[in-house]
Amino acid sequence: MRHGLAATFVVALALAGVTAAAPLPGAPGCPVFPRWNDWNQRVDDLPVTPDSSTIIASIGLTDHMHADFGSGLWNGSPIGIPVTVVSASTLRVPVSFDYAGESDAGPYPIPPDVRIEGGSDRHAILVDRDACMLYELFGLQRTQAGGWDAGSGAIWNMRSNAVRPEGWTSADAAGLPILPGLARFGEVAQGRIDHALRFTVSQTRRAYIWPARHYASSSTDPTLPPMGLRVRLKSGYDISGFPPQSRVVLRALKEYGMILADNGSDWYVSGVPNPGWANDDLHALHQVPGSAFEVVDSSRLVEPLAGAESQ
Repeated sequence: MRHGLAATFVVALALAGVTAAAPLPGAPGCPVFPRWNDWNQRVDDLPVTPDSSTIIASIGLTDHMHADFGSGLWNGSPIGIPVTVVSASTLRVPVSFDYAGESDAGPYPIPPDVRIEGGSDRHAILVDRDACMLYELFGLQRTQAGGWDAGSGAIWNMRSNAVRPEGWTSADAAGLPILPGLARFGEVAQGRIDHALRFTVSQTRRAYIWPARHYASSSTDPTLPPMGLRVRLKSGYDISGFPPQSRVVLRALKEYGMILADNGSDWYVSGVPNPGWANDDLHALHQVPGSAFEVVDSSRLVEPLAGAESQ
């Protein structure tokens, strides 16, 4: 284990309140990774890193948080990263990859009605509800011959804490799974998100920290954030005046924080599109400035056991 902690402590930490994310609609028997996975561990008691102020300033103190998800359409596509639930009977098809050397070969269960994120990233998130396997693709496109091309792809066992080989990308620049970091409407409707969220910034460092496995930058500027950076909303930031949906998101950012997963717009937080999102409510998140966040020392987290199953 990363810090020499005994496996019994991992179990004790789980029993002490490290919880797993709520099950997915359409796949209630599948955990969104084990409850002591990094995504599912609270960070509200972790210390702030010595370089926190410098890193936050490099992202933007006066830039504001943005919910990159919602209801309705934007430029003809749902707002957010959609999830498609499939089954053991869904046809597995081959996919050709631009980054084949760092992609899982597949095949992938891509149904004819697969939901693909709008915009340039074109992520596809596929959950096999029978095997509890997660298939994620970046830049998914139909070929002229009717097959599939993608930039990269990764396959995850949702009952395992296994990570990508060191230096490998995934469907995300940081080499992380996307699904466990998405805000989902069902969680917010129940009043609680119990996992970290995924976010992007425009400039990153040529470095990564656990649980990330990959970087996507040529800059060695130490003031820039590495992939895998964990930030949280400061405990003293008042969220009482925010509308209900935003308040649930902000409470999660105080307890679980968010993990830097990709290059993109600064302070953009990812979620799954859903007609239940109240866009005006989510727009209130735009009031939260970068200065309200701090970098936490995520090295203090217990490294999950790769084969450990969800309890």
